[in-house]
Amino acid sequence: MQGARNVALAISLAFFASSSSFAQEKTGTRQDVEKRLRAARKPQAAAPLDEVVKTLFAAHTFQQAAISPDGNSVAWVEDVHSKNGVVTGSSVIYVKSLKTEAAPRRIGAGAADSLHAEGGVAWSPDSQKLAFLSDAAKKGQQQLYVVNAAGGAPKLLTNVKGFLSTPGWSPDGKTIAILFTENATRASGPLVAETPETGEIKDAFFEQRLALVDLATGKLSQITPADAYIYEYDWSPDGKRFIVSSALGNGDNNWWIAELSTLDATTGLMKSIYKPKLQIANPVWSPDGKQIAFIEGIMSDEGLTGGDIHIIGSDGGEAKNLTKDMKASAAWLGWLPNKKILFSEFVGGNSAIATLDPVSSKIEQRWSSEGTFSAGGVFGFLLSASGDGKTIAGIFRSYSHAPEVALITGESPTPALVTSRNASLKPAWGEAKSITWKNDGYEVQGWLLYPRDFDPARKYPLVVFVHGGPSYISLSHWPGSHDFSSGLAGMGYFVLLPNPRGSFGQGEAFTRANVKDFGYGDFKDIVAGVDEAIRVAPIDSNRLGITGWSYGGFMTMWAVTQTSRFKAAMAGAGLSNWQSYYGENLIDQWMIPFFGKSVYDDPEVYAKSSPINFIKKVKTPTLILVGDSDGEVPAPQSYEFWHALKTLGVETQFVVYEHEGHLFANPKHQRDVIARTLAWFDAHLK
Repeated sequence: MQGARNVALAISLAFFASSSSFAQEKTGTRQDVEKRLRAARKPQAAAPLDEVVKTLFAAHTFQQAAISPDGNSVAWVEDVHSKNGVVTGSSVIYVKSLKTEAAPRRIGAGAADSLHAEGGVAWSPDSQKLAFLSDAAKKGQQQLYVVNAAGGAPKLLTNVKGFLSTPGWSPDGKTIAILFTENATRASGPLVAETPETGEIKDAFFEQRLALVDLATGKLSQITPADAYIYEYDWSPDGKRFIVSSALGNGDNNWWIAELSTLDATTGLMKSIYKPKLQIANPVWSPDGKQIAFIEGIMSDEGLTGGDIHIIGSDGGEAKNLTKDMKASAAWLGWLPNKKILFSEFVGGNSAIATLDPVSSKIEQRWSSEGTFSAGGVFGFLLSASGDGKTIAGIFRSYSHAPEVALITGESPTPALVTSRNASLKPAWGEAKSITWKNDGYEVQGWLLYPRDFDPARKYPLVVFVHGGPSYISLSHWPGSHDFSSGLAGMGYFVLLPNPRGSFGQGEAFTRANVKDFGYGDFKDIVAGVDEAIRVAPIDSNRLGITGWSYGGFMTMWAVTQTSRFKAAMAGAGLSNWQSYYGENLIDQWMIPFFGKSVYDDPEVYAKSSPINFIKKVKTPTLILVGDSDGEVPAPQSYEFWHALKTLGVETQFVVYEHEGHLFANPKHQRDVIARTLAWFDAHLK
């Protein structure tokens, strides 16, 4: 219930006190709430809060890094920020030679100093050209361009209306494939704000199809059927076919039941070769064209990839799991010329890069983030490898290192930085330590983020931050403007970020260990982690809080119905009632793998994990935040929980943000989430 979209935020600190752009702000026991919040907003708290929030907004962020096939150059896409750190919606592309000391060179479709939304970089097979997307011709409508990597004016190839993404060159360099959603009114995926519907409601949707663009003429031809939604694709080595993951019907909802198919590049004929038991991602063709490798596992969101590596013959047959005993979760993969598979993985609470021999299933680790940079973007761990696999480009970051584009080579285990955009940034939070604990036969890992200016002679409050998903992971990362957990550490809290059962990082059995068990084993893992944090650090056990977004929001609602141990809580986009949620959300397909059946076939399994059924046990003051256009976890789930707390006399505050989806896009709203959350915990734990 959390996914991958670029998010931006910024506001003045005065904003969180009041704002007309919230759809509604509702409270229970309002006078007491406002009294506490006013105390937390006293002037002496403003300076450190301002400094922490400024750091959260200060980092330059990157969307993509792509190394050329010959390994001689690297391109990247960088977000454009305003002076106060707001991501403006514009982005720029840079190319740097790795063979010279020349400075990076910007490429783009507009005038030299103009700003547009540009990205989706793809290198040609000969490393001489770059394909990219830009809205330079018309703001808000990206088109496909090609430019010589050495310089020169770009060539406009398309003139379409709709959403384009993921260009990919044919092996002969004469054609570019691209995903195209014709006449789309918004970006694809359930994480962005939904368009309000009135009148007769129908299951209407736009189909994302695979299109081919002829490089010589610019002619675009959609080659997949109109009723098939294409999620991912890869060219065959001979350029005659594709492997695609696809599903019929609503693309936002049906990713969880996508199948693997081959697609004839000339005729458009699709042939299903694999119907998976769980979710699939990242299908890629072997160099000899005989096999397809892909990742399969239980995944709660498109883009949050984790699972085992499988292979299947390119004409179908039985799929083979090559990593069924691996105590890690594969996140991305690609084939090497020597027929081994290069892949990224989550291991414990760290990220790593390894190779896999598909014949022997032998795994050799090539790089690990332990003790150094972590790897990946905010939501995924995507990499780009040179044709020979010797050089890997990616976006690297950790709690102590702000994000930069970097390279992994065979020469050093330490990432070689290509950029230094964030070299001057220093953390506004304390040290991050990986801790482990045992519970119910599992060894569970989490990150304990220390308070800023930590004094070992003092005792501090602790806030637990539960990640979304549930199939996801908390890694060492440089927080962005959406990350209120690091803001808490900057304001004098310990923050525990656990990876309980259901998380990536310890193999598929661990990730599936919360199936039909939401709120039970996973919550016990979290509580045991709190005990371990108290054991290893000077934490005041009487000043504990809990928070999270999406699945973390559910777990927060669940926690306050199960124990009075937490003295304050903030539930972001949480789920209070799995039974009503099934009929409210727009992506109900994700629930079947986790609950076993639909709510209509087994209502009891949904009822036993619904916080609303235990609501009369709640004593904890709870702040509730949600977007009014959230299709993934709709606002009525938060209304239901708030209404119950208010009726029962539990201290609460409820804020609904106007025209926000599951991930907030409005800068003012995102900063308000940070400031309001900090104020809430300050009022109740300090």
